[in-house]
Amino acid sequence: MRRLAGLLVVPLLLLSTAACGDDKEGSDSAKTSDGAPAITAGAKFGEKPTLAKGEGKPPKQLKVVVLSEGKGPALKKGDATDVNYYGQQWDKDKPFDNSFDRGEPFNLTIGAGGVIKGWDQGLEGQKVGSRVELVIPPELGYGAQGQGDISPNATLVFVVDILKAKQIPASAQGKVVPQEDKNLPVVGTNTDGKAPELTIPKVAAPTKLVSNYVLESAGAVVKPTDKVAVKYVGKLWKDGKVFDSTYATGTGNPVTFPLDQLTLKGLKDGIVGKKVGSRILLVIPPDQGLGNKESNGIPANSTLVFSLDILAVM
Repeated sequence: MRRLAGLLVVPLLLLSTAACGDDKEGSDSAKTSDGAPAITAGAKFGEKPTLAKGEGKPPKQLKVVVLSEGKGPALKKGDATDVNYYGQQWDKDKPFDNSFDRGEPFNLTIGAGGVIKGWDQGLEGQKVGSRVELVIPPELGYGAQGQGDISPNATLVFVVDILKAKQIPASAQGKVVPQEDKNLPVVGTNTDGKAPELTIPKVAAPTKLVSNYVLESAGAVVKPTDKVAVKYVGKLWKDGKVFDSTYATGTGNPVTFPLDQLTLKGLKDGIVGKKVGSRILLVIPPDQGLGNKESNGIPANSTLVFSLDILAVM
């Protein structure tokens, strides 16, 4: 599941670096607090930091140090959040990853389980515009297995700048639009945040892109340059098999992606021009989808069907 991310040109999302209600007070002096490793350069919000190596034994519990507090709202479960981060092991003096060098802030949904537990727990309740340092024990990080360059049982240290956040609705809302074409799939109109029903008729698939309202909101029209937060269920026309769903993890949280980085033409074209807050039916023929190549278990020449909620523009 969650293969839609593979339809982006790059694995991380290119986001705006403008902070919302940020507080950039601070100095270039090294900062440390309550046993967390010191920042040795780039201490201000928005600057790429460097970190000293941790001293002594790392803490056994999650440690959250607010290096500078922003003036924005506190992060809540379900908030879609853009952050910059710098990550280093406690016993190392070089980073294993950072978003500052890429110029690509990272997007996550608080409490969705899409990141390590130390991030979900440590960022919830922090204010937009804040710089925080997280010291994350192995059981809230990558545990005994490690990950890539991260050693097994490593304590992780992150400096995180919280750039912006937005509360995302649980479901599309709007006027119910009749679904009268018996040759097209039927999408459920529930607005409880649960996965809508998506029923595909046993007829030949259309050869042209279909993008129809199921629930039509009064929101603004989506532009090609927008970054959207969506929920969706994706099925294969041929057998009705679900190949991807944001509801599959049980959290039902949305995913966010910039439309100008989608390589799936039919997905982008089907969303652009529709109103934010709406639910749409998308039927994407192979020539506007994945074409004649198998991809991530999706057979070649597949017609793709989506029930898709356009929940917000970020």
